[in-house]
This record gives sequence, structure tokens and C-alpha cells, in this order.
Amino acid sequence: MIDGELLKILACPACKADVTEEGEKIVCSQCGRRYPVRDGIPIMLVDEAELPEKKG
Repeated sequence: MIDGELLKILACPACKADVTEEGEKIVCSQCGRRYPVRDGIPIMLVDEAELPEKKG
């Protein structure tokens, strides 16, 4: 679980949008990238992110 104050200042490194915590991932509210959390530390690297599934 990520500290609420830390979550408030985090932003997606790809598009600079706000992020939320969903389980063991930090999820971008705009582009949908999912960043892993390892040992309680968010890994906010674009290369580590999972891309959202394509709809269609």
C-alpha cells in the first residue's frame, strides 16, 4: 500500500496525468499504463509499465 501523500504527488511519466493505486499497480488515469509496485516502492519507469489492453 502506497502512502496517500506520496500518491498525491506521483504522476505518470509518459503523459503527466494523475495516477491511482489498484492492487499492486499504479494506474494512470489518462493513458492507462500500469506501473508495478515492488516491496512497497512504485516503479515509475515507462519501460516497466504495462500498456492498457486495446479495445475493439
